[in-house]
Amino acid sequence: MNKTTRNLLIVVGIIAVLLIGFFGWYISARNKFVALDEGVAQQWSQVEVQYQRRLDLIPNLVETVKGYAAHESETFENVTRARAGLTDAYNDANALRNAEQPTDEAALDRYNNAQQQLGRAFNIYVNAVREAYPDLKADTQFTDLQTQLEGTENRIATERGRYTEQVREYNVAVRTFPGSLAASIAGFTPKPQFKADAEAATAPKVSF
Repeated sequence: MNKTTRNLLIVVGIIAVLLIGFFGWYISARNKFVALDEGVAQQWSQVEVQYQRRLDLIPNLVETVKGYAAHESETFENVTRARAGLTDAYNDANALRNAEQPTDEAALDRYNNAQQQLGRAFNIYVNAVREAYPDLKADTQFTDLQTQLEGTENRIATERGRYTEQVREYNVAVRTFPGSLAASIAGFTPKPQFKADAEAATAPKVSF
């Protein structure tokens, strides 16, 4: 074996080792992104579960109020108007139920805005009911629904916080070099985050 052939084999060997090393690193990085992506998807489903729970509870509370007020001869304009606003916001949020995890900022903004508007409309409705029917606080079914809704709002905040952390971990991995190289090759891109709503910094208050 002459010197030229030997040098060529050495170069080929080095290239082969580098390629094997790169392939092994790429597979490891890709598997990491898959695991992080699945974690985000799973946490999104938990966010959806809590929003769905709120969607299920609100109509029950509204029906309880309507049943309590059925004997009233006077129509309370504020309650009627507030219920109409709540219905519109509820329908908008309900139209997005069981939505797949948003993959772009615009889609997440639509989802988030619908849920925030529902929270604001619900606050307005509850305040109107409180003024119109101060004795409703004695109704056992109503107070039970209040408790469940308060618990749901807390769960929503918790699950959104966990989702935010999952997305943050995923985005850091996707954007940080050299992982960003593997992410680009494998087609993994940064995910959008929830944006805080200054007008809904606190959960809807349903206490009377």
